[in-house]
Amino acid sequence: MKIGNVQGFDSLRIEPRAPRQTIQEVVYQRLSYALMAGRFDPGQTLTISYLADLFGTSHMPVREALRRLAAEKALQTTPSGSSIVPFVNRAMLDDLCDARCVVEGHAAARAIDKIDPPLLRTLEHNLADHAAAGAEEQIETMLQKNQEFHFLIYGASGSETMLQLIEALWLRFGPYLRMLSKHLKTHGGNKAEYTEHHRDMILAIRARDADALRAHIVADIDATRELLRTLCPAD
Repeated sequence: MKIGNVQGFDSLRIEPRAPRQTIQEVVYQRLSYALMAGRFDPGQTLTISYLADLFGTSHMPVREALRRLAAEKALQTTPSGSSIVPFVNRAMLDDLCDARCVVEGHAAARAIDKIDPPLLRTLEHNLADHAAAGAEEQIETMLQKNQEFHFLIYGASGSETMLQLIEALWLRFGPYLRMLSKHLKTHGGNKAEYTEHHRDMILAIRARDADALRAHIVADIDATRELLRTLCPAD
């Protein structure tokens, strides 16, 4: 799954696709993106009929996408065969965040010498867009820009294996992002806090300080974890 090439939730309906890209792959990518972006509630049932209507396609590619996502533990399968978005709890939150700190921190440190001036400018533009979205209370856009920022850095690592691991972790983190999105819409708060770590990451990249970049990645993940722990039900 290539995050940068996946269209957002508002364009899930299948349109003419790129050469050599099957309908099954497009459905899988777009459903993965929607899950990763936190567009479904924890515990929400995703039926084949509902998703087929959403995508404007037949049941078969949806069924295959659900099977793949269940195998990746991004979805759970009930005894009746339905697919549901996993429920959230603090133990799983901590487990996912611990893994994210290790893998994403290492990927960022590995990427630092490969982030050239054009990519750095792209990160700076993303930071500005992220801050503007927060100031305008555009929560979905803010979270999308956050995701893009992180994956621009991780993609520069040159490690396909680590990128696949990170994508799998973000897939499983989707229900927590949904919870975060709802909290931000309801309670507001200082959105500038969510750009602070990104600014620190850019400073570390400019200084070519791999240890600092790793530390700021971990601090960013941990800040989100601490907020989500207050929202998660007890284990």
